[in-house]
Amino acid sequence: MNTAISAKVIPATALTQDAEIFEYSKAADPISSGATPRIPVRTFSSELYASGTTRMVPLDLSKELKTHYSATGPSVLASFVRIEAGESITTSADATSEFFYVIKGNGHTDTEEGSIEWSEGDIFVLPGMAAVHHADAGTAFYMVNDSPLLAYLGVEKSKSRFKPTLYAHAMIMAELERAKNDPNAGKRSRVSVLLANKNFDQTLTITHTLWSMFGIVPPGTRQLPHRHQSVALDFAVEANSGVYTLIGPELNADGSIKDAIRVDWVKGAAFVTPAGYWHEHVNESNADAYVMPIQDAGLHSYLRTLDIQFYLED
Repeated sequence: MNTAISAKVIPATALTQDAEIFEYSKAADPISSGATPRIPVRTFSSELYASGTTRMVPLDLSKELKTHYSATGPSVLASFVRIEAGESITTSADATSEFFYVIKGNGHTDTEEGSIEWSEGDIFVLPGMAAVHHADAGTAFYMVNDSPLLAYLGVEKSKSRFKPTLYAHAMIMAELERAKNDPNAGKRSRVSVLLANKNFDQTLTITHTLWSMFGIVPPGTRQLPHRHQSVALDFAVEANSGVYTLIGPELNADGSIKDAIRVDWVKGAAFVTPAGYWHEHVNESNADAYVMPIQDAGLHSYLRTLDIQFYLED
């Protein structure tokens, strides 16, 4: 490819007009200084897609994150999608990874690679391509993509890193049941399964940027706190009253979360867990609860910056 190079001399005043130099201590931690805004803890109600017309509802925190593009976290955008029975909706995000969880309904999705049939509880991922989603019954998706990452970098997708992939609900639940019944399950910090793609054997993630877990919190249990540098967009798949997450930046000496923010789970709702914050899930109800977090941990794992930590009781 030939690129024209200009011989025009740029005036020094133009070259230096955007230049700044900071004393190190004033710029080394832009989050603490407020230059980089903190990611808020935020809940998005299932009422956003419970009724009305076929539409997409971005879970947009761009005002809080000070971006000129829609974003739920620095590199991820979550949305609720509602499709009336017999109708369709087109998605065409400038993204390299798109995640779809079928909250309810059934139908199929047409892409340049072919058609994908789906029903309630299924998960499918696309490598950033135009798709038309057709609903045979009233349908809702929880959708996450990495479009904010591309917008921040000022780039466009150039090629697909994987092919459209389906994770059937029955397959997910069978693997989760196997993990639940494992004799060592009681010694683990989580009873859950991770969804992965064979193309990403270094990160063991669902795409090269996105990470997805599907987990169970049995009644009367507490999952001990853990933290990581990826933002988590959690979706409450199933929960009764009395199930909640505690979130905060620090731990007390006894392993509890200091000045914790409590987020009560509501079936079909989503909430944001900021990067670097300790969080634990508690089930004080009498029924199993299920959670599905989506994170940008594929990217962090590849960059070796995930820094996942667990609090372990003595």
